[in-house]
Amino acid sequence: MKEDTTSRIHPGIEQAQTQLQQGRISRRDFLRVATLLGASLPFASVLAACGGGTTTTAPPPVDPVAPAEPTLGAIKRGGVLRVGIAVQAVDHPARFSWTESANAFRHVFEYLTETDENNITHPLLLESWEASDDLTVWTLNLRQGIKWTNGDELVAEHVRYNFGEWLNPDVGSSILGLWEGFLTIDGVEVVDDYTVRLNLSAPKLDVPENLYHYPAVIMHPSFNGDVKTGTNPSTGPYTLTEYVVDERAKFTRREDYWQLGEDGDPLPYLDAVEFIDLGTDRTSYVAAMQTGAIHTMYEPNVENYLSLRDDPNIVVYSVDTSQARVLRMRVDQEPWSDNRVRTALKMCQDREQILSVAYNNEGLIGHDVHVSPVQPEFAPMDTPAYDPEGAKALLAEAGFPDGLSFNLSVGTGWTDVVSYAETLQQDAQPGGFNITLDTMPNNAYWDIWTETTVGITPWTHRPLAVMLLPLAYIADEAGNPVPWNETRWVDEEFSTLLRQAQGTLDIEARRSIMADLQRIQNERGPVAIAVWQRVWEVFNPAFQGVVAHPTLHNQWLRVWYDPDLDPRA
Repeated sequence: MKEDTTSRIHPGIEQAQTQLQQGRISRRDFLRVATLLGASLPFASVLAACGGGTTTTAPPPVDPVAPAEPTLGAIKRGGVLRVGIAVQAVDHPARFSWTESANAFRHVFEYLTETDENNITHPLLLESWEASDDLTVWTLNLRQGIKWTNGDELVAEHVRYNFGEWLNPDVGSSILGLWEGFLTIDGVEVVDDYTVRLNLSAPKLDVPENLYHYPAVIMHPSFNGDVKTGTNPSTGPYTLTEYVVDERAKFTRREDYWQLGEDGDPLPYLDAVEFIDLGTDRTSYVAAMQTGAIHTMYEPNVENYLSLRDDPNIVVYSVDTSQARVLRMRVDQEPWSDNRVRTALKMCQDREQILSVAYNNEGLIGHDVHVSPVQPEFAPMDTPAYDPEGAKALLAEAGFPDGLSFNLSVGTGWTDVVSYAETLQQDAQPGGFNITLDTMPNNAYWDIWTETTVGITPWTHRPLAVMLLPLAYIADEAGNPVPWNETRWVDEEFSTLLRQAQGTLDIEARRSIMADLQRIQNERGPVAIAVWQRVWEVFNPAFQGVVAHPTLHNQWLRVWYDPDLDPRA
């Protein structure tokens, strides 16, 4: 019989509440900690508002999935949402490498948890979770009664099957990097039909967030190996009725979905969601938005935003993020194995110029570390200076007194990446670098993104730095770089400190560790990050209930269509 911990408040919540009361952490940071440790958002909000100490017993559980709904009767059912987005070739969801793929199939399959637009993580297929005091044992409690489309009930063995896929090196999932050094399949214990226990080898604080890493959709054990066939059982609000790579996809409303709307009937409110692939020319998507051929588009760039922001027939939502275009260098290839060469290139970034030219000043300055100011662990640091003379001296010291020529791989579909590369190309010349831009379509870049010597790779937002860094900057237990370690950089001191940070719940203590991690990556790391991006969601105003999600995830379960507000109707 499992231990009943539903009335227990984790001591980490009490510690965070004290820090909040003393003004040492923000309310948002407190809510992140409390919900991470299993408190519902409503209860965490009560604790945040309390002036006194915590109670020892939690109130009755509140369903954390459903947000506050609008007034009864305000929502209308029906309508089809047409989305301008790439329809990508996919097979196993654990190998998703792009948000576009996950956005398609999150309408069909679901996650154990879900991180919202405020970076707060909630249970989804889980009803709740509990963490041991030392963060080494996490108990995951499934919702009961959720049915797959084939009639089977979702049970704990199904969850263990998915962990087996994620933790299998032969599958090649980036999820492996999140659990490396903490969990093997032997540590995934089925307690009963609705309970899974994760027995970790070391403390880990970001378990709920890791369960929402975008390749981590839950599949039925009968999965046939190809997610796009439309024949795999699913638990989500839509079923896949069409999927044509590079053309279109359609997701049709499921009549017996397990979550209910404000009218008491099953969600979703929309009849269907259609993905329409208009190619790599972003102006095609803007034109389709302006004519009403599509209702929203995925990841509008700066030029798209400037074209659409003043259109009275379009609503724009925005949010700052930890999304970045990462200038990355493979340290297993000459001359980038020499940190002096890497540092010299970083010194050739005029960050203010890049922010202005490539992003129209829409974003935050970066520090050549993969930790963003929007993440709670970020330790403030000085902005590296643009120093071409210093770069030139370093190159000479490294054996290149006459400068260094190299190719930089660039996907041309990201116009901001092109602007960034062209700005760097110009600004690096006084530093001794002669850069040739090796341009290619985005899909061609994705074919080589882990293999090219020097490139600019788009990395999406993660709510915590401790769940982002293990994806790209560590090795597996055999000493091989994890699947998404595109630079092959593995630093023993960095890896040791990162593992320590992953098990440090206290935000102030974690930020202190992060200061060292940031210093190491800044001083000898393989990446340059000049800017953190602001992202936008653009919508036909008839679609209500929309928010800007920092990872641009399609969380549209409760979006509805009001034809009276449609300027194109």
